[in-house]
Amino acid sequence: TAAAAGKRVCYRDCDVEEPNGHLFLKPQFSRRRPVSTPVPEVIRERCNGCGLCAEVCTYNAIAVVHSEVLIFPELCHSCHACRMFCPEGAIAERPRPIGILASRTGAGGVSFVQGILDIGQIAAPTVIRAVASEPVEADLDIRDCPPGVSCPVIEAVKDVDAVLLVTEPTPFGLNDLVLAVEMTRALHLPFAVILNRAGMGNDETETYCRREEIPIILSIPDDRRIARAYAEGTPFLEALPDYRGLFDECLERILTLTEARRP
Repeated sequence: TAAAAGKRVCYRDCDVEEPNGHLFLKPQFSRRRPVSTPVPEVIRERCNGCGLCAEVCTYNAIAVVHSEVLIFPELCHSCHACRMFCPEGAIAERPRPIGILASRTGAGGVSFVQGILDIGQIAAPTVIRAVASEPVEADLDIRDCPPGVSCPVIEAVKDVDAVLLVTEPTPFGLNDLVLAVEMTRALHLPFAVILNRAGMGNDETETYCRREEIPIILSIPDDRRIARAYAEGTPFLEALPDYRGLFDECLERILTLTEARRP
């Protein structure tokens, strides 16, 4: 909708553990680069085996056994504490690849940035940070976030102008929405709700939003044609152009919401 209105749009898929935006937008990536994170490496000739590095490591990524320093890179969160506190300066850092960043700039008015976390890695926020910071000129910058309220979600939304919380009118949807609202309020971010599959459940979600004075800026009906388009990997408005007016109105409300955040 935004691209059709003549705006430069950047779509960033921050769900780096399971990105799926490419299934719908079908980008031809023009750039790929590895994403790495620094992990400690012991300079043996300087180390006296004091064990302070293991003591300051919150994530148990370092152990010292008989003055021998053992490092477990998979547990490291790259906090740099071991290097900073080592009294002998015996800790260096080396980059360890953990994922891939792929991007395409400007084709059809939409730029696309995607991160993919390597299998078995745990440092999703590092890859999300790379996706979010990739320089792209855009009038509207959209981040597709992972589900839940864990560290990857917070990394993706912490510096945005506004948050859209997508939910559905079911007990599970309401439970997750309440958690997401609490997180967003803790981050002091403007937010609104998109109600997906409206009409298929109960009205408790809408009642909650009214009580908490949370605007519902879009209600998407429980339309089987939408599910069919999704299953086929076809963009919503391409398959069902009669919904465009609804999304045009939603875009205007989103832009109003983001303006509330900007100085």
